[in-house]
Amino acid sequence: MSGQSRAQTLMPSASDALTERLTDGLLAVESRLAAVVQHEDEFIAGASQHLLGGGKRFRPLLTLLSSELGTGVNDAVIDAAVGVELTHIASLYHDDVMDAAERRHGKASVNATYDNITAIIVGDLLFGRASEIVAGLGSEAARIQAQTFVRLCAGQIRDDRQAPADADPMEHYLGVLADKTGSLIATAARYGAMFGGCPPETVELMRQYGEYIGMVFQLSDDVLDIVSDESGKTPGTDLREGVTTLPVLYARASTDPADARLQDLLSHPLVDDAEHAEALQLMRSHPALDQARRHTASVAERAVALLESFGESDALTVLRALPGQVASRTV
Repeated sequence: MSGQSRAQTLMPSASDALTERLTDGLLAVESRLAAVVQHEDEFIAGASQHLLGGGKRFRPLLTLLSSELGTGVNDAVIDAAVGVELTHIASLYHDDVMDAAERRHGKASVNATYDNITAIIVGDLLFGRASEIVAGLGSEAARIQAQTFVRLCAGQIRDDRQAPADADPMEHYLGVLADKTGSLIATAARYGAMFGGCPPETVELMRQYGEYIGMVFQLSDDVLDIVSDESGKTPGTDLREGVTTLPVLYARASTDPADARLQDLLSHPLVDDAEHAEALQLMRSHPALDQARRHTASVAERAVALLESFGESDALTVLRALPGQVASRTV
């Protein structure tokens, strides 16, 4: 997908002039990404580049867009966008090993193409490359990168474990999402404002905005797992694997005796095809689905509310529309 196609697909409300600027910025990001994953060892270079061509580049686009709240794209903004995207790509290498995934971005995953050890170590190498680039932006950027990496790892660890017995399941789950998904998108928006020359209060608002956007992404995916045959995806993947999602949490919290059968089904992975089909049918007609949609929309509204004090600009028009666009994937 070209830079212009990516910008138009993810940010359709952008003006022609803004789309052109974002496209030029993305081209610079792509060029820099290609350069930094090069290696004198052909095997390492090939494995490092394996996932480079896929993805929507949402995170670097958000960095570029956030910089528009200040003086716009510059070399530091480009490097920050590259650092964020490399961190994201590196995390995918590790995710695919943990999930035993066979496909990623329409092609064989790194672990399937090579092996698990290669995928893990090359993922580590890309994390290192990302940190090297961000370190060139100064100590504050390096500190933010380190803190983001810690949150990513903590979120993944907590996601793979049950919520503690004394924890509120919903609070635990939302905290995991904020760390695992929200933190890196928060850093993408934060870096854009930071290196675009925005004042500290704007940088902080964009950090919060990005974290909400990250959570909306995951929450909308939770709903898509239930209704996904409407979008061409395999339905009920999370249900089959026994993954706790927002609709599942709402269904489990129901006090209606009529939900006893559904709650029993949701108490374990649904590897049996008949049970899986039954649970999927029950979930699609359950109020939990609409509760999850409303919850997702409310998080999107919180993101938009952060921008209320700003004036009008092409970038702000896109930023205000973006949370709703992400949340609308649940419709």
